[in-house]
Amino acid sequence: MYAVIASGGKQEKVAQGEQVRVELLDGDEGSEVSLTPVMIVDGDTVLSTPDELKGAKVAGKIVAKTKGPKINGFTYKNSTTYRRRYGHRQKYHMVEITSITAS
Repeated sequence: MYAVIASGGKQEKVAQGEQVRVELLDGDEGSEVSLTPVMIVDGDTVLSTPDELKGAKVAGKIVAKTKGPKINGFTYKNSTTYRRRYGHRQKYHMVEITSITAS
């Protein structure tokens, strides 16, 4: 059994016991979170419409707070002395999927 969840404007395929990296959620390490399922597949059964997913739940536990790769940026304007360097490093939560319920 696996599910496709939506979190932070992105979708991710998850299974029970798997750890997945999602955008920052409300909660601290060790707290339980509920993720929104978009699709649940259990063998030949596929649940994907909003009516079928009404009682479906994907539960997880926040394991850690991590950071993504460093992104270095540089911008400039031609014919002037304007130059700017900047960096960005996105923060994520590692979530361990504890249960997937279809009903």
